[in-house]
Amino acid sequence: MSQYIQVVTTIARREEADRIARSLVEQGLAACVQVLGPITSTYRWRGKIEMDEEWQCWAKSRLDLFERIEEAIRRLHPYEVPEILAVPVVAGSHRYLAWLDGEVAG
Repeated sequence: MSQYIQVVTTIARREEADRIARSLVEQGLAACVQVLGPITSTYRWRGKIEMDEEWQCWAKSRLDLFERIEEAIRRLHPYEVPEILAVPVVAGSHRYLAWLDGEVAG
């Protein structure tokens, strides 16, 4: 099942998160993108501890599409260093994964 992934990114505004979600699905790079938030992110940036409200996007896809997903997110993302992480799916419903396969680029 390691061919399936969830790609996560965070972004400052809901509208930006929705734009990324729609773009990934329209391009066939993700079968579904869930937008969660707002969340609070605490992180170190340029020597300072920062705390910001963000929105989180979780894209359901396949590992072979990761590079294209990363490129698509980078084109739309305003951050200098956006979070773009792929989390492997270790198990899943066969019906859901079959649906996912049918919705992403071949």
